[in-house]
Amino acid sequence: MSLTVFENCVLIDGRSDEPREGMTVVVEDNRIKEVGERAASFTDARVVDVGGRTLMPGLIDAHVHVYAACLDYRRAADMPLTLMTVYAVHRLRAMLDRGFTTVRDVAGGDFGIKEAVAQGLIPGPRLFIAGRAISMTGGHGDTRGRTEHRMPCACASNANDAMCRVVDGVPEMRRAVRDELRKGADQIKLLVSGGVGSPFDPLESRQFSEEEVLAAVDEAGAWDRYVCAHSYSPRSTQLAVRCGVRCIEHGNLIDRETAQLMAENDVFMVPTLVCYEEAERRGQEFNIPPAILPKLRKVTEAGIGMLEICREAGVAMGFGTDLMGELQDAQSREFSIRAEVCPAMEIIRSATSVNASILQRDGELGEIAAGALADLLVVDGNPLDDLQLLQDQGQHLVAIMKDGVFYKYGLN
Repeated sequence: MSLTVFENCVLIDGRSDEPREGMTVVVEDNRIKEVGERAASFTDARVVDVGGRTLMPGLIDAHVHVYAACLDYRRAADMPLTLMTVYAVHRLRAMLDRGFTTVRDVAGGDFGIKEAVAQGLIPGPRLFIAGRAISMTGGHGDTRGRTEHRMPCACASNANDAMCRVVDGVPEMRRAVRDELRKGADQIKLLVSGGVGSPFDPLESRQFSEEEVLAAVDEAGAWDRYVCAHSYSPRSTQLAVRCGVRCIEHGNLIDRETAQLMAENDVFMVPTLVCYEEAERRGQEFNIPPAILPKLRKVTEAGIGMLEICREAGVAMGFGTDLMGELQDAQSREFSIRAEVCPAMEIIRSATSVNASILQRDGELGEIAAGALADLLVVDGNPLDDLQLLQDQGQHLVAIMKDGVFYKYGLN
């Protein structure tokens, strides 16, 4: 048994509305044992004087793609899985450096990379994986060119194939969901609308029928898993919500009626605004196809309004980034973008306890409370006063603890 006692903390616990000063947090092995103004006396404990700095939960990003090695999908089509994996190793370490102790991969991440992190073979956040996202023929995940007739290879021979699989009809949908669950998926990802990065499908298109989405939700529920859905348009989002999808990804083109429907059905929204701003700002440098630029501008312009609509309707919003390839260093800029609409504590909760609820890990992740896993950050300052402290590639994080073990320790 190992004990670590954090003393003299300004505590942001991930759930409360206000921070608490002069707090003590006791960690036993990999879990939080006690939180209070004074802790019981423990022998053989490692005592860490936080020095009045902020102690907060490790961050959670609910929308990443660890295998998305580059923005240029034509280059990705020729990228072998071995090279893609090496890119993923470096990006996982960088996420942990930024204070993200947990991430949810919603297309591509598989059991192998998840286990490599869990077994300590590579440093990184704990992973919740979806395996390959599920697209219909001609949908957002169908990466073929207009003149290409070959279907994507089921063996996932390159980066594009590793991200998505294409199915049509209820029997194929059931088979695909069962297969991803067999391979270790923690959640199932459906692509129910057009997308920005797919040049040939209309952004507002509805993809998959009601019967197909219901089949996916049914199969996921049979394993006590859930379905999240890539969706931009109101009609595709409404279809997903009516069919029992638990979480909407992106949602930029939402209207008030749809947001109200989400709130009434306790469906989460995971905005990913930083990916559009970064792609528009830096995309030309990394060969973003010109054909997708009108889509990109449309969703970028709609993003802030989506936050306002969802807040007004009472939709619970998680924290995601969806940064591909070369843009992943901008992960923490999502905090600044959200700050245009949302208070700092609300943003921090979105990246901690709200995301824990999305992951179905309430009481275990995203909060500092007795019984939770010991994922902790010591911040040199108060992020409620300056969200920049959660940016700059983690340079303001004095200490990072994941699962009860210090990954970074810079306290005297």
